[in-house]
Amino acid sequence: MSVPDPSPASSPVLEPGSLAGKTALVTGSSRGIGADTVRYFAEAGANVVINYRNKAPRAEKLAGQLRELGVSALVVGADLTDPDSVAAMFDQVRSAFGSLDILVLNASGGMEAGMAEDYALRLNRDAQVNTLRSALPLMGDGSRVVFVTSHQAHFIRTTPTMPEYEAVALSKRAGEDALRELVPSLDERGIGFVVVSGDMIVGTVTATLLERAAPGAIESRRESAGRLYNVSEFAAEIAHAAVEPVPADNTRLIGDTSSFAGE
Repeated sequence: MSVPDPSPASSPVLEPGSLAGKTALVTGSSRGIGADTVRYFAEAGANVVINYRNKAPRAEKLAGQLRELGVSALVVGADLTDPDSVAAMFDQVRSAFGSLDILVLNASGGMEAGMAEDYALRLNRDAQVNTLRSALPLMGDGSRVVFVTSHQAHFIRTTPTMPEYEAVALSKRAGEDALRELVPSLDERGIGFVVVSGDMIVGTVTATLLERAAPGAIESRRESAGRLYNVSEFAAEIAHAAVEPVPADNTRLIGDTSSFAGE
């Protein structure tokens, strides 16, 4: 399902109070897209879990801001590539809230310097599947899982991407494929699953690293696409994907796709 460009609006991203009594966890939510997404959930009344890997002060500062909205905000540090760390995270969620209604698999990477050769695949495929499996005992009928990816990864099988991003794109597509294999079992439990794929998002770490590796990459893509979403705009689409009806193909495409060949 393709989503049109957003129109300017001052209204809340989600209806205030619409998520009261619900609990949402967003991986990698101490900054960027994840932070804006978890904020939108809190503004709609949800209790939230802010997950971080190494940005504890930033996560705690965000939690303090969200608690002022009258919701509970749990801060949990976890390395998603470490199964024991992930298990401990969900133990804390169970203790604090008892259940989980929304899981946004936002954290990803692979372009960081100094990581092992298989790091991208471990984070973008293996860790995503393990995180979802670890969350399932807390999730029930009517809950929702959202996997965040990029057009460059979603369409990698039919449209080449920049060499600097290819390994990450392939690993993220492998993660998407592995998660999609779980959809039938999720459907049986009444758990919705949506892939949210976006074009290059201005202001993200990935876009910054790509620009550093290939100067001019952002402007080149902007000229090709006509416009690029920023962090808050893309986060709003993720928030909508967590509450709106699941598309027939479990896919929500954000931004221009005319440069990408269909699958």
